[in-house]
Amino acid sequence: MTHRTDYLDYAAITALLERWVSESPGVARLHSLATTPEGREVWCLTLGSEPDRIRPAIFVDGNMHASELAGSSVALAFAEDVLRVHRGERPYDLPPALLQVVRESLVYVVPRMAPDGAEHVLKTGAYVRSAPRDDRTARERAYWVSEDLDGDGLAMVMRVEDPTGELVESTEVPGLLVGRSLGDTGPFYKVYPEGRIAGFDGSHVPNPFFLSDNRADFNRNFPYQWMPEHRQVGAGAFPASEPEVHGVVAFTSAHPEIFCWVDFHTFGGVFIRPPGDTPDSAMNPGDLAIYRQIEAWATDLTGYPTVPGMEFVYEPETPLRGDLTDYAWHQRGAFTWVVELWDLFEQVGLAKTERFVDRYTHLDRADLEALARWDATHNQGRIVRPWRPFDHPQLGKVEIGGLDPRIGFWNPPPERLAEVCAAQVQVLLHAAALAPRLHAEARAEVRGGLTHVTVTVENRGYLPTHVCAHGTKLVHDEPVFVELIADGPCLGPTRIEVGHLDGWGRGRWEGSDALFFQRTRGTSGRRVVHFTLEGAAEAVRVGSSRVGWLRIPPVDGDPVR
Repeated sequence: MTHRTDYLDYAAITALLERWVSESPGVARLHSLATTPEGREVWCLTLGSEPDRIRPAIFVDGNMHASELAGSSVALAFAEDVLRVHRGERPYDLPPALLQVVRESLVYVVPRMAPDGAEHVLKTGAYVRSAPRDDRTARERAYWVSEDLDGDGLAMVMRVEDPTGELVESTEVPGLLVGRSLGDTGPFYKVYPEGRIAGFDGSHVPNPFFLSDNRADFNRNFPYQWMPEHRQVGAGAFPASEPEVHGVVAFTSAHPEIFCWVDFHTFGGVFIRPPGDTPDSAMNPGDLAIYRQIEAWATDLTGYPTVPGMEFVYEPETPLRGDLTDYAWHQRGAFTWVVELWDLFEQVGLAKTERFVDRYTHLDRADLEALARWDATHNQGRIVRPWRPFDHPQLGKVEIGGLDPRIGFWNPPPERLAEVCAAQVQVLLHAAALAPRLHAEARAEVRGGLTHVTVTVENRGYLPTHVCAHGTKLVHDEPVFVELIADGPCLGPTRIEVGHLDGWGRGRWEGSDALFFQRTRGTSGRRVVHFTLEGAAEAVRVGSSRVGWLRIPPVDGDPVR
């Protein structure tokens, strides 16, 4: 069993990460971003030659939502293939020049942001959005608590026969519940989570809710445009109130070198990019061109479409608040996107919708029956389970069983996991190769008793040193500086700001390569500065917090000490 063929529990992921670090001590570092209330670590794996030296970095995380296990597998597969790159291998026959940029960059991987929740989903089958905890202070209203009532080790769902029920059993697929229509004669059913009702008054059954007994949704708890629970369901008590989210926010806030951030979810088969709260017309054209290039790779390598976050909302013109993508884009200035892994709709052959998000809800009886037939034929019947009678302590006679969506629905079947990982890792390797690449050369000459140092600074990477245009207003998006380190007085400043340096990349359809007027930029990716001093120049330090620092000796100077 590996992360490319099955879904690993916390102990197996921890053992795998520790093995990689022990096998590659010069490339890999492992530390925890947070310890969960149940005592598990939110592991972060750092990869790169000289892993403690800061330079442009890509941040990849998965499994923020507990049931979305495939994100962990893809994140681990990416880490494994980056290690292969550092061993000199050439995964997926990608161009050596691309892999060289990956080898020079830093990689941060958080394979499982919700280890407590994922463990519960794996071991009990109970639905958990992010974390299996409930710290609400208002507890008087009745609500559902998921539990394994019949002792089979899983907490599934219950159906209760009810003349007011909205569902009926399919005549085509035994056991499958579908929406009731005018011509149906019953029996009709209500469906609830397997479990009990906290605060039950003996008569009124509360509506089931996906956050009934696990109140916070990590992807509504990030600090950018956070809104309280009455404005945004799942928000948590306050921004970054959840220790897992706080750990991620604290780490990324301390690492402005993160230029790209990819967040893996399931399911649907789609890439979702910023902006999440404004139309594309409000985005900088250069930034949008970069996203168009990423979108082209995503479509080519995975077959998934890309949609802007403003279109991937559950209520029209109602943006999600406190989500990771907005935080990464607006507050950290990183090119970022969400991947909803596993294109189940395409696998089943369901019709496309005008808005991608409608594919999740615009399903009729025939679509549900097609899903069930696909499950039986291609997924070993993992989803549609038989119903078993049970005497519920509060509701009386019920049946337990129904849909187990963990494998095949929320996540790809293990038999398909390797191909999902391979396609996504190739996109990630392309994204990592977008990194700004600072290069500097220093030349020292002695004339008239003085030392003259000329420093040439270049950005040889795809992205500019400010990464994205909209991020230039952020405090941490520092310009590049050149600092002279010498053993004698300098005639003039010893530290010079050279500003930001353009990269060579232009994105897709940026416009400057139009046939009617094909031109390039000037030398906006290069700066030359001069220092004059008495004595010898020891070294030159070049960089910023955004792209890291280089320390180089002048070619005629002493070695760096």
